[in-house]
Amino acid sequence: MLIIDSKDCENIDKALKKYKKKFEKSKVLLELRDRQTFTKPSVRRRQEILRAIYKEQVSSGKFE
Repeated sequence: MLIIDSKDCENIDKALKKYKKKFEKSKVLLELRDRQTFTKPSVRRRQEILRAIYKEQVSSGKFE
């Protein structure tokens, strides 16, 4: 549960903006989307390896 401390003089728009930012940082929505479909651990591991290879190629300048 997200709790936003709001002051009496604080605008509701600012409080809502704080809530949205805190919600986004908690990554609840990403976890919900991830749980909607099941991916096998081997497939997940393979995707992580391919992602790491891609990042390495981009950082070394081999892949543009």
